[in-house]
Amino acid sequence: MVNNEIVTMRELDAEVVRTRARLQSEQPGRVIPDDVLRRQLLEQLIIERAQAQQAAAQGIRIDDSQVDQAIETVAANNRLSVPQLRDKLAADGMDFATFRKDIRGQIVRARLREAEVDSRIQISEADVDAFLESTDKSQGSAVELNIAQVFMKLPEEPDAQTLAEVSARMEQVRERALAGEDFAALARSLSQAPEADQGGSLGWRTADRLPGLFVEGLRGLEPGGLSKIIRSAAGLHLLKLVEQRGGAADVAGGQPLTQTRVRHILLRVDTERGEAEAERTLQLVRERLQSKQVSFEAMARQYSADGSASRGGELGWLYPGDTVPEFERAMNALEPGQVSEPVRSPFGLHLIQVLERRQSGNADDRKRQLARQKLREKRSDEAYREWLVQLRDRTYVEYRLEE
Repeated sequence: MVNNEIVTMRELDAEVVRTRARLQSEQPGRVIPDDVLRRQLLEQLIIERAQAQQAAAQGIRIDDSQVDQAIETVAANNRLSVPQLRDKLAADGMDFATFRKDIRGQIVRARLREAEVDSRIQISEADVDAFLESTDKSQGSAVELNIAQVFMKLPEEPDAQTLAEVSARMEQVRERALAGEDFAALARSLSQAPEADQGGSLGWRTADRLPGLFVEGLRGLEPGGLSKIIRSAAGLHLLKLVEQRGGAADVAGGQPLTQTRVRHILLRVDTERGEAEAERTLQLVRERLQSKQVSFEAMARQYSADGSASRGGELGWLYPGDTVPEFERAMNALEPGQVSEPVRSPFGLHLIQVLERRQSGNADDRKRQLARQKLREKRSDEAYREWLVQLRDRTYVEYRLEE
């Protein structure tokens, strides 16, 4: 039981079969004990169900056209048509209806994350200054780290006994790893993080995309080394530095880039009927804007569902590639001062207004823009992990395993 809904044994069994097939295809020979895999997948199903409930409570709905568009994108990324993708899934033993359901769930969770976490992340100019200063000193952004973790949850305000018990369990894990036990196996069997079934791997990341606590914990380690136990707001972490490699060159280059200062109004679309209503609303808003009855800022604050609404829809100076292709194409077709027709993107329907353009050959501007993006990604990742832990803690879960 997950609040007032159920996760059935049949669902779990199906997920186990699918995951084993995927692992066999991606990592032949890798074996995860059945009890470990089932426990991890059940926890994953619980968290996904809790997210779906939270999304429904907030009125987040995804219509079939949005799912179709996402599937077309998946097919295109794999250089396939949708029928070819369907055939490939069938050859891999995956039902297309199940695949559609998974895609819908991914979109719902992305929208929920955007509403609960991403839209609340604020990056100030002082934050960017501090970030650039720290990376210039440490050159951390020039180094990539491949790390893995074992994570154990803690309540928001653990009592002394709980903290001592979880700390003791984590110390035992660290001792076993130091004694030579396979870290990935320990993560798969003991970690409570979403990436546990991947052996705790967080993949390759630059230091500026890791929580500050992680960077400090990894400082001075050689590849293969283990951190001390690290406590965060979510729980306890044990990190392993798997590999380390030098970073890439500055992407700013010396070529001038066209920047566009833009603002928009975003309406979410949950159904076909909702899309028609949203388009009518935006057309009316556009007519009022063109007749100068209202200001764009006022309409954005009133109607927009984006985090930029409080800033009058202002997105600031954008570089090529900073937005989704549909938005960028419409934006590039506008002259300064023009307001677009309603524009469809994966996020919903937009009214876009270009304010001004400029040629930027200033590498420092691009450097600051990239720093802002990296800071946002880093803080978003941290906040999302903490939010998932809090959501799980708030969720009523009852196990009814009857023979």
